[in-house]
Amino acid sequence: MNASSIVTIALTDPGEGLTEAEILEIKVAVGDRLEINAPVVEVETAKSAVELPSHVAGTVVEILVAVGDEVPVGAPLMRVDTAGGPAPADPAPAGGTVPADGAAQVVGAADEDSAPEADPSAEELAEQAAPAAADAEPKNLVGYGERGGTGPRRRRRRAAPAQESASGQVPIDRILAKPPVRKLARDLGIALHDVLATGPEGTVTRQDVLNAQQRAYGAETDGDFFPEESPQAPEHLHDVMKTTRDQPFSGVTSDERTTRVPIRSVRKRTAEAMVASAFTAPHVTVFNEIDMTGVMRIVSQLRSSREWADVKVSPLAVIAKALLVAIRRNPEVNASWDEDGQEIVYKHYVNLGIAAATPRGLIVPNLKDAHLMTLRELAEGIGELARTARAGRTSLRDTRDGTITITNYGVFDIDSGTPILNPGESAILGVGAIKEKPWVVDGRIEPRRVATLSLSFDHRLIDGALGAELLRDVSAVLEDPSLGLVWG
Repeated sequence: MNASSIVTIALTDPGEGLTEAEILEIKVAVGDRLEINAPVVEVETAKSAVELPSHVAGTVVEILVAVGDEVPVGAPLMRVDTAGGPAPADPAPAGGTVPADGAAQVVGAADEDSAPEADPSAEELAEQAAPAAADAEPKNLVGYGERGGTGPRRRRRRAAPAQESASGQVPIDRILAKPPVRKLARDLGIALHDVLATGPEGTVTRQDVLNAQQRAYGAETDGDFFPEESPQAPEHLHDVMKTTRDQPFSGVTSDERTTRVPIRSVRKRTAEAMVASAFTAPHVTVFNEIDMTGVMRIVSQLRSSREWADVKVSPLAVIAKALLVAIRRNPEVNASWDEDGQEIVYKHYVNLGIAAATPRGLIVPNLKDAHLMTLRELAEGIGELARTARAGRTSLRDTRDGTITITNYGVFDIDSGTPILNPGESAILGVGAIKEKPWVVDGRIEPRRVATLSLSFDHRLIDGALGAELLRDVSAVLEDPSLGLVWG
């Protein structure tokens, strides 16, 4: 190994003004051969999980971070020998530490601390000369050394067995899991290092991931932002708000009376954004209870139509369309406050945000140019945002430049609330549970499907009269959808 050929791969900002990120998965092991643009780690940012690629080709000689670490932008992740030589006989394990001086090496810099490489033994030379047929052996699990078989790589020491937890199960220090199990964990928003493994030699199984999801997040909900009917609150909803002692998340400390969980990733960024919004934009909220019977009738008709058989239809699409019609009638609400320029910026487009509660926390992806979309396009776009958000794959582009947002707390069987603005936006429409209630219709009391709408807005941009006008127009279209044809 030539010291001058050692290159350090550092954590880069994937494009959202990132200052730090949590390591979700290390996708390579010491001794692995890297190609340019090959993914090396997966990190959790403020919006989603992102794979970071290598900018060099070579052999991984040292990994400087571990799964669960909070790493600042610019910090070294791993070192790569760009000469492509064999891995050291005694490589530093995954999760090794950065040298005490903290100096990160850059491309082309010499590794002055590197010891001269010892001449390979006869056994190692034999391994390197093994026939190419060894390549047909199963590849190593991500982040770990060889588990058996022969191959051109040097033999690496087996990881020391992990200590058992108080529950008798083995925590995952070095994650062993098959690719389908890793995919399941990613889709469910479960970090593999937070899973208690019960498989052979500490392997994470599919059931382990499902058990971790149940412990961490409680009962599953419908998954739709705006279900056809407001479901009852999950029996174990309180489990969403706590971490159980038998699920040892990284950094958690617990005793008989309290459990402390580090504030990280999406939750941390959400808190920062909400505090900034609450103390920057003066919030005003207005409410209106409306008859949603007509909306539910339309949704039912569309679901039974062959033309809409391939589209998942929910009341959200109709609510979104009603909001867009109301914005067209009140365009002044679609604006932002430019503090630096001391200007109000009126926008001639609507990027409609959909607040999504995911296992990682709250995110708000948005539909670009939603004002140009048909009802069908809105339904398809919202469905795609929902699927992507639940899988933790929301792109940075989908979270940027939102103008107005819709949020739903009706899915938790809540009637109303006072939502906080997404930073930089002018208004947010909240929708409560749709419930059957007695309603006066033409002087008669009839059972109707009723919901409460709440509109929070930035009082610097929208005065009370304009905010009330917007909510009134949204309500009018939802109570009489035919107005959408007249006003739209």
